[in-house]
Amino acid sequence: MALKCGIVGLPNVGKSTLFNCLSNAKAQSANFPFCTIEPNLGVINVPDERLERLVDIVQPQSTVPTTVEIVDIAGLVKGASKGEGLGNKFLANIRETHAILHVLRCFEDDNIVHVDGSVDPIRDKEVIDTELQLKDLETVETRLQKVAKQASIGDKDARKQVDLYERVKAALEQGISARAVEREDSEEPLFQEMQLLTGKPVLYVCNVEEAAVVDGNDHVARVRAMAEGEGAGTLIIGAGIEADIAELEDAEEREMFLADIGLKEAGVAKLIRSAYSLLNLQTYFTAGEKEVRAWTVKEGSTAPQAAGVIHTDFEKGFIRAEVMKYADFVALGSEQAVKESGKLSVEGKEYIVQDGDIMHFRFNV
Repeated sequence: MALKCGIVGLPNVGKSTLFNCLSNAKAQSANFPFCTIEPNLGVINVPDERLERLVDIVQPQSTVPTTVEIVDIAGLVKGASKGEGLGNKFLANIRETHAILHVLRCFEDDNIVHVDGSVDPIRDKEVIDTELQLKDLETVETRLQKVAKQASIGDKDARKQVDLYERVKAALEQGISARAVEREDSEEPLFQEMQLLTGKPVLYVCNVEEAAVVDGNDHVARVRAMAEGEGAGTLIIGAGIEADIAELEDAEEREMFLADIGLKEAGVAKLIRSAYSLLNLQTYFTAGEKEVRAWTVKEGSTAPQAAGVIHTDFEKGFIRAEVMKYADFVALGSEQAVKESGKLSVEGKEYIVQDGDIMHFRFNV
């Protein structure tokens, strides 16, 4: 399941430094705009203590974690919607992602220039929002022109499209992102089909100095208030600190470093999990002597859909799923013990997979 989160923000807010920490890829990082021109792609393992615990118990020949793809996208400036800077390339790259990690500069440093001359994360956020909204407005207006005539002569499907497009258009014209537009469940496929830039879920990542990495600062407080108003999440991270942590190869040294600055874990681990959650994903496991593996499914997936993540034949020929709860498996110590205790359940096609389920599928093609 190739799911992508795009790291976006104005130039010089710390996107590439953060991306390097996430993926250990060496995206160029420098003190000038447009340092990142082509989007860098990193496939990131999602940290999960449950997977580690299962490996300790089962002792498999191999371990496969679940992943999320992170894309570092070129910095955007005013006028991007009209092609200024690297605008067209930026907008095309972000359209291919499923969610947005919007990095905002929340630190003061005279040695790192700001493209607009001063630090103001709310202004920076609004610059990018405006450019994305203007581009989305073009998209919606084009679609409206195509279906308006059909709707006017009584085409019911076209009328439904027009209703949604007009609501989205009205919101965008007011400076409101498309993700905030209320819509019926039945309209969701049409909404997703538009691939609107402001229709994607967003997490605001506040890049701060070391002194603010635990509790934040005034800039972070303003971002949090803004994000709460949008129903979006925020995360504090110190990209510079994360770069220092990434250079420490010894796990004990990393723990001591984190403890010294008051953190329980590296910010990138929290960011990766947040990205996973932002996409409404959850994990189920398969566990055997050959392999313990984490699999990614959308929340609300049925057992056959989960089986299809492994192989389409598993979904087509689905018979049943044998399900163990993670807590039961860890407490009892083996699949056999779970069976003997009567805690292994046999589920059919209607079963909704729960986060942390350990599953074995029976199928016939």
